[in-house]
Amino acid sequence: MTKDSNDDAGDISQADAGEKKPPRAKKAAEKAPKPKAPVPPSEFRCGRIALVGRPNVGKSTLLNALLGEPIAIVSRHPQTTRDQIAGVVSVPGAQLVFLDTPGIHAARSKLGEHMNDVAWDTAKDADLIVFLAEANEDLARSIRNEDKLLLQKMPANKPMLLALNKIDLIRDKTRLLPVLERWGSLRDFAAIVPVSAKKANGTARLIKEVSERLPLGEPLFEGDEISDKPARFFVAEFVREQILRKTFQEVPHGVAVLIERFDEAGKIPIIEVAVHVQREMHKRIVIGSKGELLKAIGTEARARAEALLGTQVHLKIWVRVTPDWQESDARLKDFGYGQST
Repeated sequence: MTKDSNDDAGDISQADAGEKKPPRAKKAAEKAPKPKAPVPPSEFRCGRIALVGRPNVGKSTLLNALLGEPIAIVSRHPQTTRDQIAGVVSVPGAQLVFLDTPGIHAARSKLGEHMNDVAWDTAKDADLIVFLAEANEDLARSIRNEDKLLLQKMPANKPMLLALNKIDLIRDKTRLLPVLERWGSLRDFAAIVPVSAKKANGTARLIKEVSERLPLGEPLFEGDEISDKPARFFVAEFVREQILRKTFQEVPHGVAVLIERFDEAGKIPIIEVAVHVQREMHKRIVIGSKGELLKAIGTEARARAEALLGTQVHLKIWVRVTPDWQESDARLKDFGYGQST
């Protein structure tokens, strides 16, 4: 690849990465209750479960907890998730395909509109919905108006469970009882499950409640698959995750990451990643003094990629200024944020 005046690169070198799907993870689902006898194929259940809710309620963290593998990136910034990401959980007699979605928010850009479309379309097409909200022992503040509005707009023709997340922050769990009752008065939930996605508490019960309500059907994924995304998607996400974690508030929402080369032909496979930012100032921030921040971003991203792929990688990162890409239909399509289907 030729470096032009708008590029700066960080070369984080190791060896031998393949363009393949992530290996099977140790799933939290294995802790779920197992049936006493094998389930006949005619009674096997399988379905797609949309994880939906406001930004920063823990959807990606919950997906990772359910899988027992951190495939979805997380950060303190809202709207971290931009795509629908499938996480496959298999238990005896059922395959659960959880779909992580962007947090539904008041969009201020075409990118934001796309992210909302992804979330709504996923909820519409799923077999079942898990609505995520944050637990709060203060009854007066336990349900936000944004949650009520989202609930009113959710499809009414399919089962919906409530996962009340972040219960690890509640010291006196008895104070949750009236909160749960108040949530139950808003909608006829198929089940209400308190969870702590951060500590993977309540995940086994959630898996059980969901699996019992899935339609009969054959598995959608092979037994060793944990996601519908290829390796290159996760490598790009791992780079973006480190940028989110290491840069200032004004940078993250203007960052897009694109895999430009995933080459296994040579002795040392090479992955080249382009980081697109909207302003020259953001480019300087991402690169850092003498390239130190970009080097740290690459080192952390490479470690995550190697852990997921089970092999070493040779990673190069380029930084480019692409003004107003969030408002360009052509750029959004190039970066994989085109119209949702």
